Amino acid sequence: MSKFGKILAIDDNEDILFSLKLLLKNHVETIHTEINPDRIPGLLEQGNFDVILLDMNFTRDMIGGQEGFYWLKKILELDPSAVVIFITAYGDVERAVKAIKAGAVDFVLKPWQNAKLLATISSALKLRNSLIEADKLRQTRNELCKKLDQPFHDFIGDSAEMYKVYNIIQKVAATDASVLVLGENGTGKELVARALHRNSTRRNDVFLSVDLGSISETLFESELFGHMKGSFTDAKKDKPGRFEVATGGTLFLDEIGNLSLPLQSKLLTAIEKQEVTRVGSNKSRPIDIRLICATNMPIYQMAKEGNFRQDLLYRINTVEIMLPLLSERIDDIPLLVDHFLQQFAHKYKKNIKGVTSSAMKKLRQYNWPGNVRELQHAVERAVILSESKILQPNDFMLKTRQSAGDGGALSTYNIEDIERDVIQRVLRKSNGNVSQAAQELGLTRASLYRRLEKYGL
Repeated sequence: MSKFGKILAIDDNEDILFSLKLLLKNHVETIHTEINPDRIPGLLEQGNFDVILLDMNFTRDMIGGQEGFYWLKKILELDPSAVVIFITAYGDVERAVKAIKAGAVDFVLKPWQNAKLLATISSALKLRNSLIEADKLRQTRNELCKKLDQPFHDFIGDSAEMYKVYNIIQKVAATDASVLVLGENGTGKELVARALHRNSTRRNDVFLSVDLGSISETLFESELFGHMKGSFTDAKKDKPGRFEVATGGTLFLDEIGNLSLPLQSKLLTAIEKQEVTRVGSNKSRPIDIRLICATNMPIYQMAKEGNFRQDLLYRINTVEIMLPLLSERIDDIPLLVDHFLQQFAHKYKKNIKGVTSSAMKKLRQYNWPGNVRELQHAVERAVILSESKILQPNDFMLKTRQSAGDGGALSTYNIEDIERDVIQRVLRKSNGNVSQAAQELGLTRASLYRRLEKYGL
């Protein structure tokens, strides 16, 4: 038996305890002996024992074993996973069975055989380790279940702006209504889609996310509707599209504002008919999906200007959810920072406990053009680079800059940073009116759209 485990031996015979200590000291990590059973509660409070050797007969009842059963019950009340082995000189089958039923794991007779006692303790130690491991797994599972049972466990924030979002999700999740999620990059559009799916009647079926901005026009139909073997050069076998794969579940189409008008038309046909036809096939296939779409583009303005189909917009926005900018929910920043700090301190094994009040003030005053995602990256970078236990203001390298119109010097001379900042300001000033913003910026609408896509605005 390898040398591990903490053993507690309780017996009213000092010679027995001495013999146990002599035998076990070379086989276990620790052996603690105790002659007075009244000290058991205090000993268990002071430390965890892997195996407890318990005499069945103390002075109160010399041969009946009742005192042993009394202390067994107390031990299991204090530590339900305790591994107890009874020791008695008056062993018989009836009492042994009773001991096991009462919660003991084994029964050893005095005088014992050393080899047998060591083997019994070895088995008990393995059982204790198994019980501890099972308890850890159970706790982990319970924690995961708690998190999954929370409707919005992916969201961090208790601001009024976020509660408006939670409220809409709660109302619409159980329906099959199409949902359009609007918001800038980094505000959590996919988190909303996943929360809708997780709280829907389709929760046990697939959730499929498709980034439409990453699919080329030539592959659009193949990716979304599927293709037949030989329908084009690389079509080496039949392949179902995303609509077919998501049937029964939820299909999340991200960046829908990036689709060209011809692709919008094909998408609208599939949604209206609730069927798709694979490339290279004449046979239509029925689909059954909950559709959730998202975009960071000014889609209503695009529809007014003819760059997004009005009929498709009506189809995808039975319910609309607008996500706030991080700069619009500043009160959530401490919660977010604490969440990301714990996450990355654990990931990078850093002993970082928090941030100073001045650092938090700096984070609250920053504009966060990249929203929550930018904050996440800022905290991760600070955790990686910091050498202190409390993050300081200079641990956060933020792209702070000052507009030339504010009468101060620019803190960055990067042209792209300045251009992005100016476009954001003008868009906010014009309430998302692209035509008005383009005119004020001295750009055509097409040029402004290109810049919006370039900067992810």
